[in-house]
Amino acid sequence: MDLTTLASQERDEFADLLAGLTDQQWNAPTLCGSWRVRDVAAHAIAYLDRTRSGFTAALAKNRFNLDRLNAADVHSLLPCPPARIVGIMRAHAKPQGVGSGFGSRVALVECMIHQQDIRRPLNLPRAIPAERLRAALEFAKVAPLIRGGWYTRGARLVATDFDWSTGSGPEVRGPGEAILMAMARRRSTYADLTGPGVLILSQRGRSDRNR
Repeated sequence: MDLTTLASQERDEFADLLAGLTDQQWNAPTLCGSWRVRDVAAHAIAYLDRTRSGFTAALAKNRFNLDRLNAADVHSLLPCPPARIVGIMRAHAKPQGVGSGFGSRVALVECMIHQQDIRRPLNLPRAIPAERLRAALEFAKVAPLIRGGWYTRGARLVATDFDWSTGSGPEVRGPGEAILMAMARRRSTYADLTGPGVLILSQRGRSDRNR
């Protein structure tokens, strides 16, 4: 299956998740620092749906500070009702603009990580198809905003639920989803991983923050 289809499927499932949440859940905390569920959802549509030229212009307006741009996007969408955010996500399920970067890999990885940012604190697990998760793991190693391969250097990552591994050194073993979230610096997911390499990630992650 091509990557654009995989990314579209991930986006559709993200919208399905959001559509089924209560008002209380929309205001629940996530793994993204101080962001609530609605903030993460707003970020996903603002970042991924912007044209590339629009993204560059918005970044320049915010002094080329990505954190500042993300905060401005979330603030601008605060008045937007949940149904509208879900509708936008569904209408633009097929990656476009920034989300279509790297052959739609940007949309795939961003939506997968942010969906799990929401699902984990809400205790709403899911089974991610291996083909989709494998593609996300491969891109997360080199994605400019994640740099998962650099962050996990010195350790060998091994998925225990399907055939995938990368790196060299002491092993970090666990479900592919937990490995992806660890690559994205979500330290709370280390509890789902085993092996001597987890200590390497724990020590390295003390000065990092989620993004």
